[in-house]
Amino acid sequence: MLRIFHVANRKCLLSCNLHLACVRASAESDKDFSEKLADGPQFEDFLTNDVKKYNGKLKLEKGESTRLRLPPWLKTEIPMGKNYSKIKAQLRHLRLSTVCEEARCPNIGECWGGGSHGTATATIMLMGDTCTRGCRFCSVKTARTPPPLDTEEPVNTASAIADWGLDYVVLTSVDRDDLKDGGASHIASTVKEIKKRSNILVECLVPDFKGDEDCVVTIVNSGLDVFAHNIETVERLTPFVRDRRARYSVVYYNRQSLAVLKAAKKFNSNLITKSSIMLGLSETDDEVEQTMRDLRDAGVDALTLGQYMQPTKRHLKVIEYVTPEKFKSWENMGNQLGFLYTASGPLVRSSYKAGEYFLMNILKQRKKQIGDCDMSKI
Repeated sequence: MLRIFHVANRKCLLSCNLHLACVRASAESDKDFSEKLADGPQFEDFLTNDVKKYNGKLKLEKGESTRLRLPPWLKTEIPMGKNYSKIKAQLRHLRLSTVCEEARCPNIGECWGGGSHGTATATIMLMGDTCTRGCRFCSVKTARTPPPLDTEEPVNTASAIADWGLDYVVLTSVDRDDLKDGGASHIASTVKEIKKRSNILVECLVPDFKGDEDCVVTIVNSGLDVFAHNIETVERLTPFVRDRRARYSVVYYNRQSLAVLKAAKKFNSNLITKSSIMLGLSETDDEVEQTMRDLRDAGVDALTLGQYMQPTKRHLKVIEYVTPEKFKSWENMGNQLGFLYTASGPLVRSSYKAGEYFLMNILKQRKKQIGDCDMSKI
């Protein structure tokens, strides 16, 4: 995803006693900041509230072969506007792909057009538009041997971001199991090129790299601000929803995903980690809650939950359209479990501007705390 914010990159080199004082001050400041967030705009402020009560069918019974009708809260406007056209033209000119287009995201018109908040967002998809895996929920193209990496992509991506002058950028990618490091060095190079040009906050939504921790540490050491990896669904549904090749060992893909998220925290405990869950694929409430607990146990800070929407007839069918009220209950659960931030709503995706708004402010606050600790030495 793309967004930009200028932040001072100062290191806090303190004595042991001063470090402990800063930790205590940081804890108190985090509490104050949480209270400020609670008083500020809530996730509902980013959504419309003009949906009338819907009496249509929301869930398929076992064995039903029909398709559910789209409820009104999932209907979005057709993409349009000058900013939308400008971003699309620049992306084509620089030969860049976006997950917004490839995954047919329903929020593309709002994000690219700037929406009511006037901040344009786009999710850049690195390493091309062809994935080596074939997850049954995803409309991105697949192939055993995708085209070679574009060596100019890191610079082109950084140039596009600098031109747009956004607030926060999210970089995602296809899986590249054909590459020795899964493309980790390519992603890291892109982050470094971006950081050369500005103090933008960068989130990377990365693959699992087959659980290779060397790849994880390459990403962690690139200078990014948020490390994201999506668990996607509950453990029971993983073999049916995600690419089966992920089960290269005795563990399920979820456990591998949890290990990747845990490893990112191990290599940098201050790094914000993030994950996402799709709902509407026949998961139970107990399974969703357990997945949330598993993510929290892995040290994940931010969580998004959104409605799965079938991209084409060839993909998995929607079993249930989860109501906005139910999503709200999952948001409350996330807050109770201690996530730093939980975005839960029908149109929420792992990269969504409301989530970035909160994460950007949290990161700004953390940078300020480091600066305050640094100044206390003078």
